[in-house]
Amino acid sequence: MDDRPAPSRRSPDARQLAAWRSYIEASERLRSVVASRLLAESGLSAGDYAVLLALFDADGGRLRSSPLADAVGWERSRLSHQLGRMEKRGLVERMPSPDDNRGAEVVLTALGRSEFRAASSPHLRAVRQLFVDALTPAQLDALVEASEALDRHLAGLRAEPPASAE
Repeated sequence: MDDRPAPSRRSPDARQLAAWRSYIEASERLRSVVASRLLAESGLSAGDYAVLLALFDADGGRLRSSPLADAVGWERSRLSHQLGRMEKRGLVERMPSPDDNRGAEVVLTALGRSEFRAASSPHLRAVRQLFVDALTPAQLDALVEASEALDRHLAGLRAEPPASAE
């Protein structure tokens, strides 16, 4: 049985706003601490790590810009600026696409692969210490369930036109 209330155009009540603030504030603090540790321990920013992870997971360590932007959840302009900084440091390079003469692919360099691998152990250790160890197995399960429900809800909203303000 679904315990969610019917969709409403009313503003959230105090309990709902408290849940929202708690979620936002805790997730922002967590992201900030994880990003600070990542930078201190590896010299990689959270943006660097997100791009390197997407390329590391990609077939052949290469992706076109649009799929890479989708993989990291960024606008193309933000990705372009990030890639420029990473190219200067030798972590990635942009190369002509072997499948399309007009397009380019972002390619993970040997240095980028090495930097990503070196950063992964301390990063995953921070994830365990700061996130996993703070929650019980039941809380982790509930968080996965809630996150999946949010993803489904947001995917459904993308298909609908935005509601007008009343």
